[in-house]
Amino acid sequence: MGTSEATTRSSSASSDSLPDYAPVPRAAVGPALNDQGYYVGRVERNLYWVTDGTYQAAFLTTPDGVVMFDAPPTIGHNLQRAVDEIAGANGVSNTVSHLIYSHHHADHAGASSLFDAGVVRIGHEETRRLLLRDDDPARPAPEETFQDRRTLDIGGERIELAWHGSNHTPDNIYIHLPDHDTLMLVDIANCGWAPVYLSNLTEDIVGYIEAPANALSYPWKHFVGGHLGRLGTRDDVTLHQRYMADLSESIRSAIDTLDPTPYFAKYGENSWAAVKGYLDALADTAAAPVIEKYKDVLAAADVFTASTAFWVMESIRLDLGYGSYVHP
Repeated sequence: MGTSEATTRSSSASSDSLPDYAPVPRAAVGPALNDQGYYVGRVERNLYWVTDGTYQAAFLTTPDGVVMFDAPPTIGHNLQRAVDEIAGANGVSNTVSHLIYSHHHADHAGASSLFDAGVVRIGHEETRRLLLRDDDPARPAPEETFQDRRTLDIGGERIELAWHGSNHTPDNIYIHLPDHDTLMLVDIANCGWAPVYLSNLTEDIVGYIEAPANALSYPWKHFVGGHLGRLGTRDDVTLHQRYMADLSESIRSAIDTLDPTPYFAKYGENSWAAVKGYLDALADTAAAPVIEKYKDVLAAADVFTASTAFWVMESIRLDLGYGSYVHP
């Protein structure tokens, strides 16, 4: 058997052995992409959103230029193409004059350098600090920053920026457009979908779990969550909030009831093997009823709930001290 034939057969066998997952609920699926791989649509009035099916950005057309909210590299040059499409249809400027960062992560800001050096970049003061530290030429640091709140008036349009504390990252902000009934809050709720690995790779679980309540305290109808292929609603954020609450409750129950003794008896002096066995079992035990409840409601609940359960469990144990006992 030749090398290429063996590789092909091996690859085919690997594909056959891959796990099956629950079907994606139709409500989780967004609009079809165009031939260039993006979709752009109106949110309300002169506010638009653009997606490649995995990432999202938004932009506002004004007499003073276009205000861009985030610049995911997977959308890349299609951001300007989307702006050009809307500007051409409506007879407005296609010049991006302002770029607002939701937070510093490269997957949401890594195409920001595509825009002219004269673009006014705005973000949280911690976003500036982190981007200066990371020294990534694809993500120029914002020149204009704020600490807790800032209201912008660009071309007669009101944009409210706020920081309510650490959540997904230390610098992740709330972007409210009150005259467009819209809130943008990235990497918290993936509308129609479960969080990806480790609660969307979140750095502060306590803040992450609090974030939906902060979001729902604003008046808005449309939600830009930064990921996947459709806009969100208040019901989407409430569903995410309920999913996380159910997961947290299930984790506490697992901590209360699962006995670690068998794992330490099995692995003896290999302490890390015992710890791994016990913590993995805790996460799987806590995830099981939540997967059963949400697998037909949130896409990929069966794919990532155990991973998120592990990370939330560690926060409950280490940040909140639940299940921590002092040796007598």
